[in-house]
Amino acid sequence: MKRNRTLLVLLVAFAMFAAACGGDDDDDGGDDTGSEPSAEVPEGPDITIGAQDFGESAILAQVYGQALDAAGYPVSYQDLGGFRDLVYSSFDSGDINFTAEYAASALEFLNEGAGEATPDATETTEKLREYLGDIGLIAYDASPAVDSNSFVVTSDLAEELQLETISDLADHQDLRLGGPPDCETNPFCIPGLQDVYGIDLSANFVSLDGGGPLTVEALQGDEIDVAILFSTNGIIADEGWVVLEDDKGLINADNVVPVAAEEVAQAYEEEFSAIVNQVSAAMSTDELTELNRRFDIDKEDADVIARDWLENEGIL
Repeated sequence: MKRNRTLLVLLVAFAMFAAACGGDDDDDGGDDTGSEPSAEVPEGPDITIGAQDFGESAILAQVYGQALDAAGYPVSYQDLGGFRDLVYSSFDSGDINFTAEYAASALEFLNEGAGEATPDATETTEKLREYLGDIGLIAYDASPAVDSNSFVVTSDLAEELQLETISDLADHQDLRLGGPPDCETNPFCIPGLQDVYGIDLSANFVSLDGGGPLTVEALQGDEIDVAILFSTNGIIADEGWVVLEDDKGLINADNVVPVAAEEVAQAYEEEFSAIVNQVSAAMSTDELTELNRRFDIDKEDADVIARDWLENEGIL
């Protein structure tokens, strides 16, 4: 609550005190948020953050959402399904106007698998911005945190078949591959294996989920031999599983990239951008993996995990 600095007369002081208690428009309303916005938040749309149905997406939604909420922006969350087309149809319908995306995967979705993504995060993000601009969206800075598809086997199978790289699968194309339903068309999954490595695991493909619990359970239960899991999945290290080295560069720069509707960027401009970019810059791959471990193994809630990280980073 703002107070009058010069108490000239009691009547004036009381009047100003009463005005402040009555919700003066000059009050930035941020005293109880833990943040110190440099200016009053301008009028603009509520921020509705889309989260897909896997733990990391829920965590990232909370990380960006809580940082923005603490700075005074109106924030809510919208649960989405597990497929990327639902993200962009939700942008199109106005159900969401902000989400945490992944640079290479988003680019190759929007360009219909044209192969423009590269291992360079800046180059890939710049190309992504071109496609986003065509549909009224913008991308903020790419985070150093990377989460890409990875090909994972148990330590026992790795030892038995001497598997260290994806190329090593060439002599074992009868292995059962398990992963997301879109693996058969995803350029970083079965088509990528075929084009980049000359390896075809499609005959024994098992459709499961997007690097989530079904895929983990299938690998634990010996129902599949090779699992497509997110590289930041905390269960990989906990189980002692082996991530096969991408020795021919199939996987490109899937850095975390916040995406927003142009109306959000135009309404809130530089201060909003600064908060989003600050959060992105602070997140590392190792930290994101640890946050996922807390969600997947310790069974903590995404909002608690996000708040702890933001507080540790001094953002809250």
